[in-house]
Amino acid sequence: MIKPQKKSVIVDTNVAVVSNGHSEQASPECVINCIERLEEIKYKNEKLILDDQGQIIDDYERGLGEGEPGFGNAFLKWVYDHNWDYQFCESVSISLRGLDEFPEDPELSGFDDDDKMFIAVSIVHPAHPPILQATDSPWWGFKYALERNGISVEFICIDDIQRLYNRRDKRKRSQK
Repeated sequence: MIKPQKKSVIVDTNVAVVSNGHSEQASPECVINCIERLEEIKYKNEKLILDDQGQIIDDYERGLGEGEPGFGNAFLKWVYDHNWDYQFCESVSISLRGLDEFPEDPELSGFDDDDKMFIAVSIVHPAHPPILQATDSPWWGFKYALERNGISVEFICIDDIQRLYNRRDKRKRSQK
């Protein structure tokens, strides 16, 4: 019997950070959603996509380095233990921080350089896997431009990210 192909996904660092329960911006429901989503990757039919230089793993380490260890740190340990096992993880080559692969779209001009590597991995991988996103609100503002450029984002905490984006947008307007 042939096993079904695993769905490929990319995990933004904030999903692991939120799952640790240390984010003041995330609701308790969001924390639970992030934990459940990471557990699905570890134990269900999904494959984590990383870059072959370890830039994403390094970002996970930086993001999870503060506070008490939690589910996000357990996920990072799982990544350490499985990142060379093609059954669970796969790596693709990207440029430093993914800057060369990032789309040249004026509507993406304010996109955070530190997050471009996640976009680059999705672009370079043949399946163009979705990027899991929790509460990094600027992503919400770029969702249509990303979609137009073939990048799929799975927002795990829609209520939280909309609330945070609206608050951020309101602050920006009041500063003008």
